[in-house]
Amino acid sequence: MSKIVVSSQNVHTFRNPHESAEESDNRYIKFFNRPDIDGWDLRSGMTDLLGLDAVPDPKVIIAAMYACRRVNDYSLAVRFLEAVKDKTGNKMCEIYPYIIQEIAPVICELGVDTPEILGYDKPELWTKSVFDM
Repeated sequence: MSKIVVSSQNVHTFRNPHESAEESDNRYIKFFNRPDIDGWDLRSGMTDLLGLDAVPDPKVIIAAMYACRRVNDYSLAVRFLEAVKDKTGNKMCEIYPYIIQEIAPVICELGVDTPEILGYDKPELWTKSVFDM
């Protein structure tokens, strides 16, 4: 007699293949603007957003920054900015400065430092190369 193993798993996903980029942005903005959002939902939304094959729009990043403020999670805000920077890939020199330029008023208002200001863009024990001195 053989055993039959049945498993069920409900996966909550935000992706919709028939959705335009603008509709997707609006859906994420609406999600991050929920007044009852908690840390788990916030992390879930950010993980899903960063799993997409696109760099998030500055409007979505701004909504996520305000959500981080509502749940009082400074470290998540900084790590999200770091993940967005990594998401820009080989176009980092073009895309990331634009994103920072667009969200600068909000991160200044919220008191969130960028990973570069905090030194997270370099290894902890980074020093200047002796060949560059």
